[in-house]
Amino acid sequence: MFDIVIIGAGPAGGSAALFAAKAGKKTLLIDNDKSMTKRAWMENHYGIMEISGPDLIEIGKKQAAKFGAELVADQVSNITKTEQGLLVETAEKGSFEAKHVILATGALVTLAEAIGVKTKEGSEPRIKTVVDVDAQGKTNIEGIWAAGTCAGVSVHTIITSGDGAKVAINVISEMNGERYVDHDVLKTN
Repeated sequence: MFDIVIIGAGPAGGSAALFAAKAGKKTLLIDNDKSMTKRAWMENHYGIMEISGPDLIEIGKKQAAKFGAELVADQVSNITKTEQGLLVETAEKGSFEAKHVILATGALVTLAEAIGVKTKEGSEPRIKTVVDVDAQGKTNIEGIWAAGTCAGVSVHTIITSGDGAKVAINVISEMNGERYVDHDVLKTN
């Protein structure tokens, strides 16, 4: 069983997977390779002079994998509650059990709506519907969280990345029973 399954490897999902894996949580990142970030060019992402969307996503996946996140290329078709947690079903690679799921599906909320997650009207241009989450990123279904554009934050990659990290930290904190903080320190000679 995975501690955390993240659906979507765009900036929100990739960032959530990075934080979850680095915190030592058994993490699975499932991606259908349809992120709108794949079409982006960024010169407004702090700490990066310029980068293409495909490169940003690829680096994010590599960072998460570096800390042990497993990556699966597939489309999630359903999520159901089980006695132990949640069952995440995919179109081709089978099913995966998880204690927590983070939806990071970008502009799409089709999966969320299909599994009974409450949605509401979006506020971003062209994003008509978003997942209804609380300040921590929790949805109305126990164990299911949402981050990034699908959770109503700005489509800018710097913002969705931060939201993915925030939601992952909240999941990790809940799992640990105390606030989780991850600060790396500059190594000196």
